[in-house]
This record gives sequence, structure tokens and C-alpha cells, in this order.
Amino acid sequence: MIKGKVKIDRRTKNLVKRLRPGEIPVILHEDIDEVAAYSLLEKKVKVVINCAKSFTGKFPAVGAKILLSHDVIIIDNLGEDVFNRIREGDIIEIKDDKIFLNSNYLCDAKYLSKEEVESFYQKSFKKMENLLEDFIENTLEYAKKEKGFILGQFEMPDISTKIAGRHVLVVTRGSSFKKDIKAIKGYITEVKPVVIAVDGAADALLEEKIRPNIIIGDMDSVSEESLYKCDEIIVHSYPNGYAPGLKKVEALGLTAKIVACPGTSEDVALLLAYEKGAELIVSVGSHSSMLDFLEKGRKGMSSTFLVRLKIGSKLVDARGVSKLYTEKVSFKYIGVLLFSALIPILAILMVTPPFQYFFYLIQLKLRVILR
Repeated sequence: MIKGKVKIDRRTKNLVKRLRPGEIPVILHEDIDEVAAYSLLEKKVKVVINCAKSFTGKFPAVGAKILLSHDVIIIDNLGEDVFNRIREGDIIEIKDDKIFLNSNYLCDAKYLSKEEVESFYQKSFKKMENLLEDFIENTLEYAKKEKGFILGQFEMPDISTKIAGRHVLVVTRGSSFKKDIKAIKGYITEVKPVVIAVDGAADALLEEKIRPNIIIGDMDSVSEESLYKCDEIIVHSYPNGYAPGLKKVEALGLTAKIVACPGTSEDVALLLAYEKGAELIVSVGSHSSMLDFLEKGRKGMSSTFLVRLKIGSKLVDARGVSKLYTEKVSFKYIGVLLFSALIPILAILMVTPPFQYFFYLIQLKLRVILR
């Protein structure tokens, strides 16, 4: 039997902020993605109740595979009606194939197995050709419709942070982004790039003692602490200027600039660095592979693809940086360090009677040899 207090949310990224070990997350997340899976694992969950399909087979999403590979139980596809009957703080008990809510029968449990997910996963790759075709058509359509965005024909806000001629690190909540941040901490310490966080990625940076200079996004997943600690806030609004995230910022007594344009907040962050004259743009958690761009058939990813084409060689992925960049330690510095460490040791030995006698015998032996 599994028993625990419920944490429930339609958005998994919001739920994990409140989730504590021993609690049971109840989500409504179709095709669980990698970021969501690792966020749940960080909270040491033993079971996940998903009222949507964790893996539909439409796309090779890896979230369910990751959870199951870490021995997390997934109770799957219970339906939105069940989701609406559960409240935060309720007590759920799972007894074999029955689920009880506050001691009352709720529904039967539908367990998702590794074999089932693997079967769906393999079949989903066969659909990639159609997904790719749709993505290409959508990209061309987007390029015609929003070419002004790609060409920079919209107003970027004035910022006080100096970017021209510097390296810029753009951090997004994407695949393995926390691992990538750890991998390039040496680069961040030595080069000191301008750090731009896209929304909730700012919280992950603070966990690593890295303060973002700029936070860009709709402010739906970033913490108040991060907003207080950064230098500048840029709210990404709808093209018509409506910026719901501005209310959150103003409620904290903070000020923010607004950028109104289509595309994703990740796109805005990359274009800001580019338009302000960054020498090099290093991305963490960004979308770079075919699977990233085709994920769940997201139409918004077309803009990200086109932005990366525009920025071109100025943009590098953090995983590449972590492999190419290593802190070099000179043998000269090692020698100086060892010599410095020997000086106090020799000084102590010289005033110790047994070693004074030892050194005196060595002197006598040298005199005999040199005669």
C-alpha cells in the first residue's frame, strides 16, 4: 500500500516547487517530457498519478521511460473527471489496483509498465517522417508571416547591462539543463559572461550560486527570490502588448521592461544577446536537436529554429563548451605551489634537535667526500 498527501497542479513545473518527499503528485500532463521527469525525480517521488496519458505514442517523449527506469510507479490516464475531484492536501491511498481518496473509493488504478512504454516508444519513431513534414511546412509559413520578428523588425528594450563585446550565457529549462550548468561552472567563473535566465531557469542558477543578470519571460514559473536578486527584468508579452506577467513583478514592488513579439521567451533572450552585440552566445537547455524541435508537434518551435539560423556561428551549445573548455593548470604553478609548501616544513625541521644533528652528519660526510 502507498499512502500520502496530495500535491496537484495542471502544470507539472508549478507542482514540483511545492512537492515534498513522501507526497503524491497528481498531474494532468500528456506526454511527460524529460525536464518534468527529472524535476519529479529530484523530489524523490515513489509514485506519480497522471490523469492524462503519460505516453500517447504520437511522439517519442522520454519522460515516462525515465521515471519507470528509476522505479517510479506511474498510475496513468485516469481522466480529467478524476483530476477535478482531487484537491491539494487530500490523502490518497493506493491498495493494489484500487485508489482511495480520503478513505473513500476513487477509481481503479491503471499502472503503466516499462514494456508498454517501450512498445509505444518504438512505434512512435515511425511517425517522425510525418511530424518532420508538418514542421517544415509550419516553419515556412511562420517565416512568411513573422519575418519581421526574425529580421529584428521590432523594438528591443534599452538595458543597463553591458552586452556588447562580451560572452552571454542564455539558460532555458530544457533537457539536462541543470547538469549542463554544473559542467560549465569553471567557464562561468573565469569568463564571467552576462547571464540571461529564461523564466524559471533563474531558480536553477541560484541553486548553483549563480546570479542572473537578466530574467526574460512571462514570469509564470520564476520565484520571487530570483526576481529580487537579478539586475533587470524583461517581461515577454503577447504581440498586442498584453503582459500578464507584469502584474507579478509590480506586486513585488519591482520594475520591468516589456518586449512585445511573437515566438518564445527563449527566442527573445537569444535575439536580445545578438542584437546587443554579444561576442559569443552560449545556450544551456536550449532546443537544438530534431527531437527538441518536433516535440509534441509544438508549432511555436518554428521560431526557435529560425532564430538559431539567424544567429549562426555566434551561438554554441553548453554541452560543447563543457567538452572543449577545461581549466588548464600550468606545471609552473604546480612547482611554485609545492616549493611554497616545502618552505615552512624545512624551517620547522631546521630548528628540531634530531634533524639538526642529522644535517650536521650530512655536512661532515660532504667535507670528507670533497677533500
